[in-house]
Amino acid sequence: MRSAVITVTTVITVAAGVFAPGHLGELTRVVPFELEVLTLVGRGLSNTEMASALTLSEATVKTHLARILTKLRLRDRVQAVVLAYETGLVKPGLAAEDS
Repeated sequence: MRSAVITVTTVITVAAGVFAPGHLGELTRVVPFELEVLTLVGRGLSNTEMASALTLSEATVKTHLARILTKLRLRDRVQAVVLAYETGLVKPGLAAEDS
């Protein structure tokens, strides 16, 4: 799996005309690496799979995910997946192995 570097500016620029503006401002609360983690969560990767893809420990992935949930005021992983789709970080039909 190849890793894509995603920036807040890129995400907001790409999604600006397509998705509800209310969600786009939420993404500015996270740093670019957290956007990458959020994208992987949106694609359905487990913590173990993300750790392998990002060459991190599973505990570090869990820490990043917890920070993302807190910063974006999300209750759980499901809400993170929904946000990833609604903001255009993840497109329907893109499988985890296509990333």
